[in-house]
Amino acid sequence: MFHRSLAAIALLIGAAVVAGCGASPPVQRVEILIHYSHFSPAELTVPHGVAVTFVLINEDPIDHEWLIGDEAFHERHRTGTEPIHGERPDEVSVRAMSSAQTTLTFDEPGDVDFICHFPGHEAYGMAGVVHVT
Repeated sequence: MFHRSLAAIALLIGAAVVAGCGASPPVQRVEILIHYSHFSPAELTVPHGVAVTFVLINEDPIDHEWLIGDEAFHERHRTGTEPIHGERPDEVSVRAMSSAQTTLTFDEPGDVDFICHFPGHEAYGMAGVVHVT
């Protein structure tokens, strides 16, 4: 009986190792705190080609948004902010005193800005940059 249990445990461990070998690359996790209408950190570095989960923690008593993209993307949002964003991973609404998360993979190195485009928030300094290496 002991040998069968040992064999079963060895089989389970072996299966886990084999499953891990074919798994996709690990997801990098980054937390961004929203406090007093600012992002912290406001500057971070991630590798290209790796899935990155951004966990957005809003400690403010007001809603915010976290929009990430190139200059043309941000220009569109400066002139037409939506009050709530749906299921786009690069456009996240973060309710007051709550958190949200999204996962993105950056295909190429470069800098990508993230901004809250609610009225006056960008001018107040609610912006940051992801350096993709």
